[in-house]
Amino acid sequence: MLIGVDFEVYGRVQGVFFRKYTQKRGKELGLKGWCMNTDDGTVVGHLEGEKDKVEEMKKWLRYTGSPQSAIDKAEFRNEKEISQPSFHGFEIRK
Repeated sequence: MLIGVDFEVYGRVQGVFFRKYTQKRGKELGLKGWCMNTDDGTVVGHLEGEKDKVEEMKKWLRYTGSPQSAIDKAEFRNEKEISQPSFHGFEIRK
């Protein structure tokens, strides 16, 4: 089963290569989507892929992150089943 979900990660997640590590981990798990910094100091994005891989990525976003990051919390919204991914890879948006 494929699912898509939006995320937002709070804490020290900018200026610590968080997006780069998120992209790397997403690709390792075979996920599609994107991530970007916000003006509020958070990182937002969208994940698509097999449910178990998305769950693994959610755990990574909640507890691991990049080596220099300090995650306060991660929120996930709009989770839904999808028939096919709407992205070709995992990109970092500006």
